Parts: sequence; structure tokens; C-alpha cells
Amino acid sequence: MIIVKHTNELSPKELIEIFKQRVAVFVVEQNCPYQEVDDHDYNDLHVCLIEDNNLKAYTRIIDLGDHITFGRVLVVNKYRKEGLGKEIVATTIEEIQKRFPKKNIQIQAQAYLQEFYESFGFKPISKVYLEDNIPHLDMLLEANI
Repeated sequence: MIIVKHTNELSPKELIEIFKQRVAVFVVEQNCPYQEVDDHDYNDLHVCLIEDNNLKAYTRIIDLGDHITFGRVLVVNKYRKEGLGKEIVATTIEEIQKRFPKKNIQIQAQAYLQEFYESFGFKPISKVYLEDNIPHLDMLLEANI
């Protein structure tokens, strides 16, 4: 089951589980100390794939005004290799296109995932650069206007 909620709609338990899994993946697993929970978390949309009361995959959607972005794309370690990454990203894109039909989607993708995001129609719009010591590139999916 996929749920999409604004931050203020999440229960404390749901929010803690999201933050716990994000820190596990992006800080601990990737050995990348940075401010994982940030000001965007006050007012973004959280896309959660939940089964048997367990968070299996997650993204967050942020409205930046002139475009929409999403990030913190994760699949909890023990649920990897089940195709959940494709499912959560496809659902996230569908949700953005439903809620923000005239806005482009621009993301900061980890460089090794370029082909993965291209499979959804994203095109690179920058050279590879380091973000928190991890190679990234900016990618764009134009709105269907």
C-alpha cells in the first residue's frame, strides 16, 4: 500500500520511522555525515510504501515554486531486489503529475542512477558534481503541458 501525506498529517510514529530509515541509508550506510533532516521536512509530501506495518520504500516531494523535486529515494535494506525502487519512483512521478500537472520535475540524482532515471524520461541537465562527497547530476522531466 502506498500512502502520501504532508508532514503535518503523519503520526509521530510514522515520522520517526521515516527519519530512522533515511538516516540508516543516507548517513550510516553511505557513510555520509550531513544534516539529513532539514527545513524541507516541515512542509513536504512523504510517499511511503508500507506493507504489514513496515516501511519498505520512501521518497519525499518538495514544491520549490518554479519546479517540483523529489529525493531521499530509498528502499529499506532487507526489501531490496524486489523492484520497489522502480515502484516508489513511478508512484512519486504519478503523484507529482497529478498534484502539479504544469510543473517540471528536477532532481539531483546520484550519478550511478542516471540510466535508472532516464528510464522514467529524465534527461541530464548538468555535468556530474560532488554533493556531500557523492557524485550527482541534475536531471529534468518536463511537464506534459
